[in-house]
Amino acid sequence: MEKEFDIQEYMTKGVEQVVSDAIKATLKNPRESVFMLGFARASRAASEKRKKAKKQGEHIPPFLIASITSKCNLHCAGCYSRCNHATVDSEPVSQLTGDDWSRIFDEADELGISFILLAGGEPMLRRDVIESAGKKKNILFPIFTNGTFMDGKYFELFDKSRNLIPILSIEGKKETTDARRGQGIYDRLTENMDELNKRGLIFGASVTVTTENIREVTSDAFLDELSERGCKAVIFVEFVPVTDESAGLAPGDGDREYLKKEISRLRSDRSEMVYISFPGDEKSSGGCVAAGRGFFHINSHGGAEPCPFSPYSDVNIRNSSLMEAIHSPLFMALQSGDILMEDHDGGCVLYEKRELVEAMINKGSR
Repeated sequence: MEKEFDIQEYMTKGVEQVVSDAIKATLKNPRESVFMLGFARASRAASEKRKKAKKQGEHIPPFLIASITSKCNLHCAGCYSRCNHATVDSEPVSQLTGDDWSRIFDEADELGISFILLAGGEPMLRRDVIESAGKKKNILFPIFTNGTFMDGKYFELFDKSRNLIPILSIEGKKETTDARRGQGIYDRLTENMDELNKRGLIFGASVTVTTENIREVTSDAFLDELSERGCKAVIFVEFVPVTDESAGLAPGDGDREYLKKEISRLRSDRSEMVYISFPGDEKSSGGCVAAGRGFFHINSHGGAEPCPFSPYSDVNIRNSSLMEAIHSPLFMALQSGDILMEDHDGGCVLYEKRELVEAMINKGSR
């Protein structure tokens, strides 16, 4: 009889693998290795909290994505966040305060959440929130940034708070990156990478994978350059089409299979860096891990959403706890239904099935 898939066990092993790979990747940097060994202990303790909760019938995801601002200074081609109007140029109104986020981080620590990905907009516009995150030593905070607001004070903060890991968004080589992100962005990114490396600070790179750049961003030439600049993690994020015109950029089944094999090769042959794919191979994880199965998203105004690519919410963290958000009617409906398990063309099943998600929200509000 085939063993029933256990999402808690799958995600816990995933966390352990990431931490193990990170320790190996920092062996030549004593300060980082000391921190990562300490974080490994905290991560094991968090895992035990989640296992204890599971025995009591509660499923706690090990990851959380927090979009701490909706403001951004760049206009990247095909940005899902701008197309969903989640990112804007103007100063956000009624976004969560620094105290709100500090409370969320405390609750996450208490529940056993090990990783909180800080995103935006451009998250480094919220120095107050990032400083608060730096004080929560049991949680690792990858900061997904376009790299244009990095300055001396941030370098000092990253040195002081080693649980803050800048993840710089890059699309490949100079021509490819500047074509999507703007003229001169590649040079600013590499300058910041060199400064981080000079200071002995750990950082990673986030790459949006499309049908156009998939070969380039998995090439040894591209990864050699990142490695030489001191990069310790590469996160491959599959492009999600938000318009019919951009649908051809989304990786299909063949591209996903290629990426899966390449990541397996890289983990074996190039252990100096950590390699993560998002959303990754959903078949091996029993379907999409959004909506609280493996993670969920909190937007800059407090809405708890299944995923950044699925901007629908029926609960706000301003007037609810993190545990209450995990039990939102929308999340419960998605976890008990079939949508997260369904096949889809590319990018994100929840975005592709957005009409069904909207129907769930409307049904719940009646």
